[in-house]
Amino acid sequence: MEVDLVGINGDEVVVVAVKSKLTVDDVRDQLYRMENFKRFFLRNANNRLIGAVAGLVISEESDKFAYRQGLFVIVQTGETVQLLNDKQFQPKHW
Repeated sequence: MEVDLVGINGDEVVVVAVKSKLTVDDVRDQLYRMENFKRFFLRNANNRLIGAVAGLVISEESDKFAYRQGLFVIVQTGETVQLLNDKQFQPKHW
């Protein structure tokens, strides 16, 4: 399994898919990775997983789809990035 970015903080692991143009299919691919991550990365089998997608360009309402699936959504804004999720967002844990 190929992943773009993994961050580990104690018992939590964040798995991020980074795309230049984020599509709904990219979000579906990330959901598949999240469902299967622990099978490929046995060292993290007991960790709580959180997923995220990041894109320079967001297309096809992929941001809303990712949000509804419990993924964090990150976009580029100038020379920095911004988290699109609001305060009501509840991430899904795998």
